[in-house]
Amino acid sequence: MGNPKAFLEIHRQEAGYRPIHDRIHDFGEVEQTLNTKDRRTQASRCMDCGVPFCHWACPLGNKAPEWNDALYKGDWELAYQLLSATNPFPEFTGRVCPALCEKACVLNLTEHEPTTNRENEAAITEGAFREGYIAVHHPQRNGKKVAVVGAGPAGLAAAHDLNLMGYSVTVYDKNEAAGGLLRYGIPNFKLNKAIIDRRMKVLGEEGIEFRFNTAIDDFAAFASGFDAVVIATGTPQARDLNVPGRELKGVHLALELLSQQNRVLAGLEYSAEERVTAKGKDVLVIGGGDTGSDCIGTAHRQGCKSVTQIEIMPKPPMGPEDPNNPWPNFPRVFKTTSSHEEGCVRRWNINTLEFLGQDGKLTGVKVQEIDWQPNPDGGRPIMVPKGEPEIIQAQLVLLAMGFLKPQHPDYPDNVFVCGDSKNGASLVVRAMASGKQTAAQVNEFLK
Repeated sequence: MGNPKAFLEIHRQEAGYRPIHDRIHDFGEVEQTLNTKDRRTQASRCMDCGVPFCHWACPLGNKAPEWNDALYKGDWELAYQLLSATNPFPEFTGRVCPALCEKACVLNLTEHEPTTNRENEAAITEGAFREGYIAVHHPQRNGKKVAVVGAGPAGLAAAHDLNLMGYSVTVYDKNEAAGGLLRYGIPNFKLNKAIIDRRMKVLGEEGIEFRFNTAIDDFAAFASGFDAVVIATGTPQARDLNVPGRELKGVHLALELLSQQNRVLAGLEYSAEERVTAKGKDVLVIGGGDTGSDCIGTAHRQGCKSVTQIEIMPKPPMGPEDPNNPWPNFPRVFKTTSSHEEGCVRRWNINTLEFLGQDGKLTGVKVQEIDWQPNPDGGRPIMVPKGEPEIIQAQLVLLAMGFLKPQHPDYPDNVFVCGDSKNGASLVVRAMASGKQTAAQVNEFLK
């Protein structure tokens, strides 16, 4: 390493977010960047730790010590070469990954100040695009055709690798543009969609063909026209909440708000009847995960009156460690996102009983505080009521309770499933890793 003692002398420095009073008025990315000098200084903190757990923790096997060292020494081109050797789209993970590598960093395990790998990753990639280090590859074709159904992170990663192996790759997607949840789920204030378009231009120049607004229903019949087919259709079915009043106007799945808002920013117009908006409304978000957080930030930017977020599970420990979930597990600790900072009432151990309304429109939600008690038979704890039910005033409810894992029939031998469609809803980085693994399996099958 270039500076083996930097971790003893330099503290972790994050770029931070734009000021709240500024960012809540637009959908521009909230995260800022460090200047080049400070970014290289942060890269120098990556110590010569001997056993880099970051390799193990990253689903893609990113070699953070190697590209951090190159970044510290100012060799941005080498840093990108090392980074892109394992990660096909570091501009995505550099923005939206929860940085499993940082949770495994030796500096995190000892000092709770891990190396800023995620931010370094984004900075390296932006530098590579800015300086023209992104090479367009034109692989020699091997005469075989592969279809990828689904242009989300898993499908794009599979298509990227298969294309470089020499296969003629065609990507199909039911939506009007590529990205999957990167485009239609993650808000622009976390991932500007021009970042996706920039990468799509590179993939197109490398020979991948894209066909949008195309849904594939019969995969068995479809597969007969290709040497192999990769299914990367994600988890389209959101988990619903079937309690009385679900039919009231104002109760929506989270993606109904998020995907519509992203399409509006892309120029699509909706009628007043179709538009899902938080403007002037009291908003209740049901679900305590990242999708719920995205709903909070979107509601603020749409001009909501108030936002409350409830979660049926207990409040996580404050951290930085979780005594019930120690290393090497991912720490399940209390998390405050940029959207939470913008203003939100957060409550835990709250069960939803009923949606209340008048004249077919939502006016409030009846909820019940609960406790979780050990199950004498083992297994899932038992939910028991605590106190009296109460009513939370709301004119808009957003259900952000996750997604259901798809069930697949038996497919022909040349059909492969990857990403969330195979494993259930998870992280972008895991979807990309699954896409790469599936590309290798396809290559082995066709050889």
